[in-house]
Amino acid sequence: MRIILTTLIISVATLLLPCCTNASENTANPVNDSVNISTGQVPDTATLVFFGDAMQHQAQFNRARQLGTKANPYNFDSCFKLIEPAVKDADYAVVNLELPLGGGTNYSGYPMFSAPDSYAVALKDAGFDLFLTANNHCLDRSDKGLRRTIAVLDSMAVDHIGTYNDAAQRSNLVPFIKQINGMKIGFLNYTYGTNGLVARNGAEVAYIDRNKMKAEIEATRKAGAEIIVATVHWGIEYVLNENENQRSLADFLIKQGVEIIIGGHPHVVQPMKVVTDEVTGNRSLVVYSLGNFISNMTKANTRGGAFVRVILERDANGKVKFRNAEYDTFITETPTTPGTNFRVVPSWAIDSLPASQKANWNQHNNAVTKLYDKYNIDVPRSKKKY
Repeated sequence: MRIILTTLIISVATLLLPCCTNASENTANPVNDSVNISTGQVPDTATLVFFGDAMQHQAQFNRARQLGTKANPYNFDSCFKLIEPAVKDADYAVVNLELPLGGGTNYSGYPMFSAPDSYAVALKDAGFDLFLTANNHCLDRSDKGLRRTIAVLDSMAVDHIGTYNDAAQRSNLVPFIKQINGMKIGFLNYTYGTNGLVARNGAEVAYIDRNKMKAEIEATRKAGAEIIVATVHWGIEYVLNENENQRSLADFLIKQGVEIIIGGHPHVVQPMKVVTDEVTGNRSLVVYSLGNFISNMTKANTRGGAFVRVILERDANGKVKFRNAEYDTFITETPTTPGTNFRVVPSWAIDSLPASQKANWNQHNNAVTKLYDKYNIDVPRSKKKY
């Protein structure tokens, strides 16, 4: 998140949390007022940036351990350095943490993920503000891993939504509203499932349930959200187009008043579309899938992904609206020489990609460009470089 002056407003909910058992520090309606340093005025726009699935496969873990030190046994420090400027340029940055922080020493990749805490720390250091935790791998280390992930993210003082210690905590923390540049933005996170694993001992996962989603959307709007963002783990893996179930759920969410819908799970990108309501004229953004953020996957179209920058604005009548969105692409570089790590390499830094991996980039970027040129609606490629 870009450097801003923060107005210190502490909510009553934040003050009460330390005296509550099993309470996350991820508070409902936290305030983050951003003020323009030169003018002292609250900006009339806000920029959100969304990235897809942050994965950690066994090869990534092994490399982080090889590069580790006594002080930092699992070193992910260089993984996000090239993409970091795009993350920090936004007022608020969101990523899908598709794994638990299981603790101990028995970390693992597919099919039952568990990552060291330093993985999440590297994401935070790269500038991410909100971690999405409702996905099909959130129970890979059972309820203990789910709860430990919550505790670690709390200790890092980052926002997170999607999984909760129990139903009571979910009721306490939803609605989750951030005040960004004076705009009250509500965020929700849901998943289609958890690979057949069941949350035990009261642990709470936000599954896709239309009745529950409708109630939480209504509560978020009632709590003062001027824009609502729904992030959804859905779709079919490795398929480049959305399916009817995704379209149906997106239509449902828009009818409930959601303005921004961001999807993940397929591990490949899917189209981005601006939808205009024929009756009200309201515009909503639907991003069906951003693909992988970082991974060691090698199937077609999984080596990279896309990110989307979303601009919100407050109009002359004081209403906050979605203004526009744009995307850019990146690829995961796999280490080829001693001392190097897996890295996210964005389109503007492709010259730094080893020559042996340029063909991977060309395949990925060409596939994404072809798909988006054909199916995107009013979401162009960004011309912004960092």
